[in-house]
Amino acid sequence: MAVVLVLRAHGLGDLLTAVPALRALRRARPGDHIALAAPHRLKPIVDLIASVDEMVPTTDPAAIRWDGAPPALVVNLHSATAESIVELNRTRPEQILTYRNPAFPDLDGPDWPAEMHDVDRWCYLLETAGISADRRNLGLVPPVASTSHRDCVVVHIGAGAPARRWPPDRFAAVVRHLLVQGRDVVLTGDETERDIALGVAARAGLAPARVLAGQQNLIELAATVAEAALVVCGDTGVAHLATAFGTRTVLLFGPTPPSRSGPPPHLLGRHAVLWAGQIGDPQGDTPDPGLLKIDVPEVVNAIDKQLRKRPWPGTGMDRRGQQAYRRVG
Repeated sequence: MAVVLVLRAHGLGDLLTAVPALRALRRARPGDHIALAAPHRLKPIVDLIASVDEMVPTTDPAAIRWDGAPPALVVNLHSATAESIVELNRTRPEQILTYRNPAFPDLDGPDWPAEMHDVDRWCYLLETAGISADRRNLGLVPPVASTSHRDCVVVHIGAGAPARRWPPDRFAAVVRHLLVQGRDVVLTGDETERDIALGVAARAGLAPARVLAGQQNLIELAATVAEAALVVCGDTGVAHLATAFGTRTVLLFGPTPPSRSGPPPHLLGRHAVLWAGQIGDPQGDTPDPGLLKIDVPEVVNAIDKQLRKRPWPGTGMDRRGQQAYRRVG
């Protein structure tokens, strides 16, 4: 049995943007053994994708430990850096599919499309090798958790870097607004963000029991997002989970534009995406100036509009309108 080794050693959101590409590989090579080099903590979500036979726990390209036979194909869904290509070459593959890097002039591949949406980027890479990919194939089957938070509003206060984290006092103001409306609100985040979430709850008058940050495993978080009436968050993996489960969102973008990592435009009518139009460093150690231009009234207005939307009777489907990335300020 031929082995296909895929590298995607990033976080949750990055994994979810690669779902159409992973499924395209599965369709193109149904009899092959597909191994995914990615962080082990993402395995519960990888299982929901249902296109991977084995996970190779990897948090960094340099940490790949491949003890099997040389793969028939390695696919670089990680980046176009020399490091990722070097490490994949160490597995001695018969073929490597990657974006071009000038350090490897003899290695074929397309040029890196810097302005392309993440989902499109990986599908396009496969298409250059003759593998068709459906960019719409992003959906996941919702998992079942022991505790239900059906129809709550999820306010996710976390982000992968401070540059993408909206200020806690603004989140608190949003939560207060939701509580005045009588909405059931839960706060999510990882274990390092629990203190921030507890502070937001205290400012907003939200009971500490509604702070789920740091208390849920990944599958429980996914189930909460899938059951929610609405998710409010920044440019995070939780935003991509909401997209995968078809949950409505209000998304606060900055410093990365939503055209690169937001909900794909074909997902019409479900996502209110706010962006100030400024591009900055997504790994910065202070909140991005563009993100700070998104103020509380703008977010509250978007939330109210999303919560007023109702399914078409008897269909379970929402009325769909033209997706727009609305600039603020």
